[in-house]
Amino acid sequence: MSKIKEAFARGKAFIPFITCGDPNLETTAAVVRAAVKNGADLVELGIPFSDPTAEGVVIQAANLRALQAGVTTEKIFDMVKDLRRDVKIPLVFMTYANVVFSYGAEKFLSNCAALGIDGLILPDVPFEEKEEFFSTCKKFGVDLISMIAPTSEDRIAMIAREAEGFVYIVSSLGVTGVRSEIKTDLKSIVASVRANTKIPCAIGFGISTPAQARQMAKISDGVIVGSAIIKILAAHGAAAPPFVGEYVREMKNALTED
Repeated sequence: MSKIKEAFARGKAFIPFITCGDPNLETTAAVVRAAVKNGADLVELGIPFSDPTAEGVVIQAANLRALQAGVTTEKIFDMVKDLRRDVKIPLVFMTYANVVFSYGAEKFLSNCAALGIDGLILPDVPFEEKEEFFSTCKKFGVDLISMIAPTSEDRIAMIAREAEGFVYIVSSLGVTGVRSEIKTDLKSIVASVRANTKIPCAIGFGISTPAQARQMAKISDGVIVGSAIIKILAAHGAAAPPFVGEYVREMKNALTED
């Protein structure tokens, strides 16, 4: 069993997304630890990029704040090294192809493996173009996590069959961001995924309330939340960790309610 699968072995998984370096890396590390303490099963760490095409305005602003504060990929690796002294749950990076290319894919994934990064999500790399990263990920034992969107349609089965770690199901068309209502026929997407792989699936994009989390957990193996957490960070800055911890606890509890 891979470490990512273990995150789903204890029931429905809650997966927070955090932009590294917003407002600084010390706060990011404290937020990760607060999230873990309050029930996070896996954490997505966003490596900032100047043109994050999958992100809405909330996470775009977080990327900009982090970059303006001087965060770099190297500094993020140093933070992960420190986190791994006590954070034992799976950690995955979410970033963009240019970030990995500019750092050097071999060096990037070698560092991921050495520091205990379990997976990599690249939202701007289509399934059909994943091979240039897949072989290097395989070499270093880092799962390249696939995303399935409502527009994937005939490609869902194909993507699911080759998936690693977990399948990231995008709840809605468009970019990340809080949504008042999720109308996508996710049940049929999840059914197609489960017909083609035993790897767990988690739903992300647009989820922000306990009620939405509960609804999504009923049809999937886990829930991913980003923008709602970034909003807490934007509101509280360096004082955000206890507020994020409280939010994570509330959302995790919602996943276990009938």
